[in-house]
Amino acid sequence: MAFIAGIDRNQAQMFPELLDEYVNEENPVRVIDAFVNSLDLIKLKFTKSEQGGPGAPSYDPKDILKLYLYGYSNGIRTSRKLEKATYTNVEVMWLIKKLHPDFKTIADFRKENKLQMKQIFKEFNLLCRDWDLFGGELVAIDGTKLRADNSKRNNYNKKKIDRQLKYIDEKINEYLNALDNGDNKPEEKPRYTMQEIQKKIEELNERKSFYTDLEQQMKNSGVTEISTTDPDARLMDNKKNGLEVNYNVQIAVDEKNKLILATEVTNRPSDQGHLNSMAQLAKETLGLDEKDTLEVVADKGYYQAKDLIACDDNNTVTFM
Repeated sequence: MAFIAGIDRNQAQMFPELLDEYVNEENPVRVIDAFVNSLDLIKLKFTKSEQGGPGAPSYDPKDILKLYLYGYSNGIRTSRKLEKATYTNVEVMWLIKKLHPDFKTIADFRKENKLQMKQIFKEFNLLCRDWDLFGGELVAIDGTKLRADNSKRNNYNKKKIDRQLKYIDEKINEYLNALDNGDNKPEEKPRYTMQEIQKKIEELNERKSFYTDLEQQMKNSGVTEISTTDPDARLMDNKKNGLEVNYNVQIAVDEKNKLILATEVTNRPSDQGHLNSMAQLAKETLGLDEKDTLEVVADKGYYQAKDLIACDDNNTVTFM
């Protein structure tokens, strides 16, 4: 029995298929397209939103925004992967009409429009509310640890700094002793020349200065740890991979269609103390005020008497 054969790649088609036929009418990508087309990016103050001006034409910011929203919805985070998707992903080809912006253009768009993109997510939540996609009665709140760019190696606390300073002092003393004893055993070939030892001492003093500066920063700011790549990230246990430098992202989800109502990024490892603030953010998205009642579900990681009292004061009924 013969196998099912595909189309010959080198055979021309008399009636080529339309790109629109690759995306069915119920595909969520059509929602992204319609939503972005409805926005006034000039009013929202997106860069390069107005046509004209000197120089070569730029990409329509609506097309780059569509690409980013698609990436957020499908777990495509980096600008290089988004660029690749413009060549390999049929949905992306349909969404931005087979345009191929390079990764730098994509990355620069996000850098230039950080605040504007936050407003876009608020606009989308308002649209979901207008479409009656939120139930507004029961909300689930939970937190998840997201790994930062900062490695554990570039995360420092007092204990780690003290350990490094102790090691550096020991190595400096070792090299100084080698300088002092350099002439005592002339028959033995020294491991390092005098110039090499001096250079190593200078390098160690530079490292020592780096750690003492970190120690002073911690003292001045009152923090217990410092991350040099992502200053706001902290060392946390994310359960799957153990201790890593993470952010703790709080999420509130509406029960009706499992849509996200509100998010908040924090560097506090514990979920305690976030329940009332997340419930208030959910109410704000739903258009409720403090007098309106909202039921909230959370796990025991949120248990904190003060926070539960605050929820009760704000008419948030908590199930834990």
